[in-house]
This record gives sequence, C-alpha cells and structure tokens, in this order.
Amino acid sequence: MAFLRRLGWYLVGLSIGIVFLVFFLKKKSGESGIDFCYFPNCRVLKDMRSKPLVFSGAIGKTAKDSLMVRSFLTDGNIDFGKSDTKSEWCKTYFVENEIDGEDWILEVKSCKQEVKIETVEKVK
Repeated sequence: MAFLRRLGWYLVGLSIGIVFLVFFLKKKSGESGIDFCYFPNCRVLKDMRSKPLVFSGAIGKTAKDSLMVRSFLTDGNIDFGKSDTKSEWCKTYFVENEIDGEDWILEVKSCKQEVKIETVEKVK
C-alpha cells in the first residue's frame, strides 16, 4: 500500500512538471514573440532594436536605408574588437553584415535613450 501511495505522488509531481515544461518550451519556441538572447552579440542587437533610431546627416532616411539598418540590427555581427564598449553614455559598435553578396559595416552609437546611426560603408 505504501508503494502505491508513493507511486501516486510521484506521478502527480511528474505530470505537474511535464505541464510546466510544455508551457515553458512553448514560450521559448517563439510562438509568443519572446526572444531568448544568451550571447553578447544577440543581447546588444536586441537592446539596439528596442530603442528609437536616429539617422545622422550622412545617411539618407529613405525606406531602403532604414530597411538596410534593420537588417543589420537583426542579422549583423558586432566586431567587439573595434567597438568602444567602455564608454559611459554612448557606446560605439561596428556591425558587419552581408547584403546581396557584398560585405557592409554599420557604425552605431548606442546611447541610453536612442541609437544613432553614424555611417554605412561597403567593405573594400
């Protein structure tokens, strides 16, 4: 009788754990729009996507330019070796991305309230 009671409590705990795990993995799968970022590159790009964009005078505000910048902020790779990550107010990042078979570099200043897009250059 004691064995059946322990088995019953074990199965109750196991079923609660499985239900919790199913809900957790369902959220993690991206159906609800939650993005889990564990690596520094992903965390910095996610932080920049959450702030409003401000374009410098050197960059046009056309739809093509803003779409290009959005592709940098979703698919780009940050070169932390060239970037200034120690600054207090505005950190400067160099984001690399390949667009239409060509390599591009985006210079971004990530401030506390906004993201300033400085330059977009094609790598030679």
